[in-house]
Amino acid sequence: MCNLYSMTKNQAAIRQLFAVTKDTAGNLPSMPGIFPYKMAPIVRNADGGRELAMLRWGMPSSSQAIFKKATTRAEKLTAKGKQYDFKELLRVEPDKGTTNIRNTTSKHWKRWFGVEHRCIVPFSSFSEFNKDTGKFPVRPCLSIEPGTRGER
Repeated sequence: MCNLYSMTKNQAAIRQLFAVTKDTAGNLPSMPGIFPYKMAPIVRNADGGRELAMLRWGMPSSSQAIFKKATTRAEKLTAKGKQYDFKELLRVEPDKGTTNIRNTTSKHWKRWFGVEHRCIVPFSSFSEFNKDTGKFPVRPCLSIEPGTRGER
C-alpha cells in the first residue's frame, strides 16, 4: 500500500459500488489526503452483508519491531547515564503500528490473513514518494462508476 491516497467519491457511490448493507461511517467528507495512522473509510464483511466504516489505517507492529524500538530507547537512556528497567520499557513502548508489510511469511502476519480480517479500501487516487524528485506524484485511478462494478 502507498503512503498517501485520497477518497473523493461520495458516500452513496461507495455504498452502491460495493453493495454496502450497513453504513457506520457517519457523515463522510471528501478526503483529498489520507495518510498512515489516520481514520479512513473501508468496506468490510459484517453480519448480514458489507459494512462501510471508518477505521485507523495501519496494522499492529510485530513484537520484534516493538522490541527494537524499546532497545533504541534503552540505548539512549544508557548514553545519558540514566537507570531503567528494560521489561518496563518494553511494556510501555507505544505501538504506532505499521502500514507496509513486506515479510508475509512472518508468524506475526499469518493471523491477519483470514477472510474475517480482509477489507476493501476505496480510493480515488494514490501517491508514492519519489526519492529522485522529492515529491509525491499523484496517480489517478481507474474510474469505475456505480452500477458497473468493474464488469466488462
